[in-house]
Amino acid sequence: MRHAATLERLGGYVLPGGPVDARPAIDQARALEASGLGSIYVGERYATKDLGAIAGALSQITTTTRLIAAVTHIGTRHPIALASLGQTIQSLSGGRFALGFGRGSAGRWTSYGVRVPTSLMLADTVDILRRLWAGERVSYHGPAGTFPDLRLMEIADVPAPRLLMAGIGPRTLELAGQAFDGVILHPLLSPDAVERSAHAVRRAAAAAGRDPDAVEIHATVITAPDRPAGEPQFDEVVGARGLGYLLVAGLGESIVAANGWDPAELATIRSRFDGLEYHQLKSIPVGELAKVSTELPGGWLLNGTASGSYDRCASRIDEYLRSGATNVLLHGLDADAVPPLARAIKERDGVR
Repeated sequence: MRHAATLERLGGYVLPGGPVDARPAIDQARALEASGLGSIYVGERYATKDLGAIAGALSQITTTTRLIAAVTHIGTRHPIALASLGQTIQSLSGGRFALGFGRGSAGRWTSYGVRVPTSLMLADTVDILRRLWAGERVSYHGPAGTFPDLRLMEIADVPAPRLLMAGIGPRTLELAGQAFDGVILHPLLSPDAVERSAHAVRRAAAAAGRDPDAVEIHATVITAPDRPAGEPQFDEVVGARGLGYLLVAGLGESIVAANGWDPAELATIRSRFDGLEYHQLKSIPVGELAKVSTELPGGWLLNGTASGSYDRCASRIDEYLRSGATNVLLHGLDADAVPPLARAIKERDGVR
């Protein structure tokens, strides 16, 4: 029965990218649950991907899968609004919700007129949320803001949502272990990098007097079955996505450092796009990214993703789970590829 449990440790996104229509999330979520995957991840995008609306809808058309916010941000909602959102979705789903946070791009928050989150802001906001969900009355003045008198008028009869932190750098991994219930790791990390990251998070949890074995490690793995390396589809699905991450200042360096790759190779690729701002990088056509991605060092995309045949993808996912990940988010996986991948995972161990 090992692989039945394995499927429960996997999950997929609904509404990947920037959709103009939110309705496909319903059928996508049903397909993920029907395939036996244990989690559905909801990314937030301030247009047609509002976390509360999407997760609330999915809570009513699914019955067993966890619903995981991957991710939202602390500065765009007041703590009482975050507490209400988390508790409401947890109640609607019968206790299946986890609330994930990320730092995001500093430039974006500045343009929104929102404070750029710091580690102290994140840690204190998490503490405020937990105290509110425990029924406490909270008076707070500190890095997260000034809140004279906060409390939830009613407390739902469900456990408090688990809180996750998206991260890749050493300080964020340490914060995840110290203050959160788990970490959502960034795409493009190799199994070895996931193993090192998991150790860092659990080490920080133990140092903070918390149970390291209770901390969740969500490895986000770009997954492209039936996309062999060297073919145009691989470049478009895996190469363009991976290169897009590497081009972002700060993020690219963090990915390279986490994997132990050569930063000089990253600088060479970056030189192709010198002078472009963040929003301009995000607007580069997929075809152009795919073409340039073929110049990346040979092992980078293969070591940090799951691609090739369905059986090879199943094997790679198993590597990530054995590296210390408690969960794997299958990133970039088309909805119609989920059932055959699930079958491949079962067939590897003879599960019928």
